[in-house]
Amino acid sequence: MKLTILGGGGFRVPLVYGALLGDRAEGRVTRVVLHDLDAGRLSAVTRVLAEQAADVPDAPEVTATTDLDQALRGADFVFSAIRVGGLQGRADDERVALAEGVLGQETVGAGGIAYGLRTVPVAVDIARRVARLAPDAWVINFTNPAGLVTEAMSRHLGDRVIGICDSPVGLGRRIARVLGVHPNEAWIDYAGLNHLGWVRGLRVAGRDQLPRLLADSELLGSFEEGRLFGVDWLRSLGAIPNEYLHYYYFNREAVRAYQQAEQTRGAFLRDQQASFYEELKRSDRDALAAWERTRAEREATYMAENRETAGAGEREADDLSGGYEKVALALMRAIARDERTTLILNVRNRGTLSVLDPEAVVEVPCVVGADGAHPVAVDPLPAHATGLVCAVKAVEREVLAAAESGSRTTAVKAFALHPLVDSVTVARRLLDGYTAVHPGLGYLT
Repeated sequence: MKLTILGGGGFRVPLVYGALLGDRAEGRVTRVVLHDLDAGRLSAVTRVLAEQAADVPDAPEVTATTDLDQALRGADFVFSAIRVGGLQGRADDERVALAEGVLGQETVGAGGIAYGLRTVPVAVDIARRVARLAPDAWVINFTNPAGLVTEAMSRHLGDRVIGICDSPVGLGRRIARVLGVHPNEAWIDYAGLNHLGWVRGLRVAGRDQLPRLLADSELLGSFEEGRLFGVDWLRSLGAIPNEYLHYYYFNREAVRAYQQAEQTRGAFLRDQQASFYEELKRSDRDALAAWERTRAEREATYMAENRETAGAGEREADDLSGGYEKVALALMRAIARDERTTLILNVRNRGTLSVLDPEAVVEVPCVVGADGAHPVAVDPLPAHATGLVCAVKAVEREVLAAAESGSRTTAVKAFALHPLVDSVTVARRLLDGYTAVHPGLGYLT
């Protein structure tokens, strides 16, 4: 079975390959094709993968190419983890937004809109190529903004594109851990959009354990979201929000923290990864060790500004192991072997959330098998969540419309309608700032 990884020179690719190395069952991936526009990064990652596989019999064969059509042709699965504009683009997204006093995070607010405007045209081109060159392939999208990009691709691939994210998985795992429950034995009642969802229940043997957590101040304050949002606020919500909702609920504090930080997250990752790739250029030894050191630092500093603002302290050791690669592998296994499982995924709504139309991509529990991922019916969102989900989905639709039409007016509308952008004037200045630093936005007229 052939797996093509788009963005194959990306830093997190060894996580995916490492997960594949542990899969010894029939119907597993036997061939991995890495595609990237940067041949140097491809070479570096290929070296890391070779060291990972050194002592693994029958490890999946790895090849690398800068030819997109060659990479896609004949693929059974396509894992899309591209970054249009690179980490410099992410750093620019943050800088332009913060100069206007608004959030520039890569999936939330102005930064997410700018990233979406750059990425959607590229993702649509990929989707069209997959439809032509590998029509039977399943596309697993991790490219951010994941929900928006998955929806753009679904217009050309239908239900054969599925978006994944590790945030809901990590959140469910943390809640189960503090309740003394094994995650595999729990049903996580989660609903929303990517990076905009809430756990409304955690059921074990049909009994909801979340009220027990909300009633126990010590338990509730003992894990990351409890420290990040505060016990009182979680009780007010009656739910546990995805960590990215900190940008909404504590926006003023988050913006101030990012403005005062020595570096934005994008600038930190840009410099950190540049050092990693440069180190591999200088030495032909210990590529895997260099990657592991860099990854440990990356994970430990995740959302550091938000945790500092909330006084949440350091991340726990159990939260430093990633997770999206496990979701990707579980999804591929379920489809390739018809091993039915339940995963929280980004898929077309199909009536799951009644406030959104059937084609809107949502993030909800899904039953997965050989015929793909099917969203499970969930309870309606409370009014406060409904309002936020509808507002952000409306913004996503304006981004898609702007990317399709090339309309600058529509792009301004996308910025202006976002809940975290407080002025049409600011929205216009944001677009001016982004088009000045991103040549890829030249299509907006």
